[in-house]
Amino acid sequence: MVNRCEWAKSELDIAYHDNEWGKVVHDDKKLFEMLILEGMQAGLSWSTILAKRESMRVAFDDFDIVKISKYDDKKCAELLTNPNIIRNRLKISSLKTNAIAFMKVQKEFGSFDKYIWGFVDHKPIVNHFEDMYDFPASTEISDKMSLDLKKRGFKFIGTTICYAYMQSIGMVNDHMVGCDFK
Repeated sequence: MVNRCEWAKSELDIAYHDNEWGKVVHDDKKLFEMLILEGMQAGLSWSTILAKRESMRVAFDDFDIVKISKYDDKKCAELLTNPNIIRNRLKISSLKTNAIAFMKVQKEFGSFDKYIWGFVDHKPIVNHFEDMYDFPASTEISDKMSLDLKKRGFKFIGTTICYAYMQSIGMVNDHMVGCDFK
C-alpha cells in the first residue's frame, strides 16, 4: 500500500503527484510550461488542467517560448476554437505576453531558473503538513513573487497561482507527513 497526499485521487492526479509535484525543476522550458499551466488553472481544478495538458502541449507548440512570443491574432483566434484546451480569451492572450516577459527575465538573469529560485534562496522549502487543509493558499514569498512578476509584465500570476507554481516546480515541497513521496 502506497501512502499519498489526500488530493491525489484520479489516475492523472496520482501520476502527477508521484512523478512531478514537489520535485525540483531547474529547466527553463519546464519552468515556462508550468507557469503557463498554473495560469490556465485560475478558477479551475488542477485535474482539469492535467486532463487537457497534452492537448495544450500540442496547441501551444510544445510550450516553445520563442514560437509563443510570436503568436498573432490569427493564432489566438485559432486557439479559441480548440475544444481540447482552456479557451479563455484572456488566458490565451496572456500566452504571448508571458513568453515575452519570460524571455526578458532570461536575458536579465541568464536564465529564468536563476531568477525564480532566488525567491527561496535557491533551496526548496520543505513543509510538514499533516492535512491537505493546512496548505496555505499563499505565503509572503508567493506575494513577493507575484508582485515582482506583475511588475515584469506577466499576467495570470496572482499570489495563489504563484504558490501553486512553487509547489509544482519543487520550490515548496508540501507532501504531507506520512506521504511516501515526501
